[in-house]
Amino acid sequence: MELSQRAHAARDAIEPVTSFFLSLRAMDGQPDVVDLTFGDPHEMPLPALVDALRANLEPRSEDWFAYKTSLAPAREAVATGLQGELGLPFEPDDVAMTQGAFGAIALAFRLVADAGDEVVIPEPGWFYAPMLRAADLIPVKAPLAADTFDLDVEAIERAITSRTRIVVVNSPANPTGRVYAKDRLVELAAVLEAASARNGRRIWLLSDEPYRRIRFDGVGFTSPAVCYPWTLVDYSYGKVLLAPGQRLGYLAMSPLIPRAVRDELRAAMLPLQMGMGWGFPDALMQYAVPALETVSLDLTELQRRRDRMVQALGEAGYALTVPEATFYLWGAAPGGDAVAFVAALAERGVFVLPGTVFDRPGHFRISLTATSAMLEKALPALRELGPA
Repeated sequence: MELSQRAHAARDAIEPVTSFFLSLRAMDGQPDVVDLTFGDPHEMPLPALVDALRANLEPRSEDWFAYKTSLAPAREAVATGLQGELGLPFEPDDVAMTQGAFGAIALAFRLVADAGDEVVIPEPGWFYAPMLRAADLIPVKAPLAADTFDLDVEAIERAITSRTRIVVVNSPANPTGRVYAKDRLVELAAVLEAASARNGRRIWLLSDEPYRRIRFDGVGFTSPAVCYPWTLVDYSYGKVLLAPGQRLGYLAMSPLIPRAVRDELRAAMLPLQMGMGWGFPDALMQYAVPALETVSLDLTELQRRRDRMVQALGEAGYALTVPEATFYLWGAAPGGDAVAFVAALAERGVFVLPGTVFDRPGHFRISLTATSAMLEKALPALRELGPA
């Protein structure tokens, strides 16, 4: 066997996603295809994003594009933003700039977990399992509530063993769009405290928050960092900027972590990022962070698209989880077979994401980052194949 065991394990864990990516090649060269699969932009980039990049493109010193780690102005802007959003006294040294949320998640896994440790992840959930396998960690799935997709604290408690090192919470959640209430997070914090004491070893919480700023109907947000001190927070600017190809994010440690532990983590992040392959964002993206902190896609238009699709698909008989946040719409596939449903839609020129990539073969996901015209164009096929 030439491949490492971790490469085999990561490949197997991500196989449903890989297979779907390969199937999308059928869209190549088809001008009339409606692509509702991923959170990609289908309109020109936000002018404020372009302005922020343009303002920092012209070099101001000889080392403008030299090797960069986590730049101080970027960390300062992030810490200030976190203070306002989460209401906690974050400091710049609590922040490590990363290549998107994926880079932050990978950093968190290696920062506090060792090979063979278990990490509890939500189901349905996104890329956690292959990332864990690539780090020689063991994913343990904890299902969300069956009907509401709310955080199921009891399921997480059942998933915890003596080998558990991290629990991942994704709120607002991909793919369901749910935002978890503070009382559930407080319940989870109590469970993690008790389990940590029982195990004689701290269980960490990784709060995956890349959709934190994309919420509807005035829905509030509570970070687990407010409820459980031993929390690491990851974030990506690619969502709110609708520019996932510009890799920019961060990992932040809760300022409620005891000072001695925070100091240890702070000292470890820089060498660990270097050892992971220089896992810092490009210089240009970091220079732009202070300006990008206040840039956002049009949430009013996004909510309008959500409302339109929820109404239209509801009238067509679809069972939907109305998203409180994110830019996705999660629904039950007619007949309970997402693969067959997605294939039938593809034959009609409409591409959506099957729930198989989230370990939910009876569901599908629509990305609302498509234009309103694209969504309207998709509706006839969705109505034709609907359950009503």
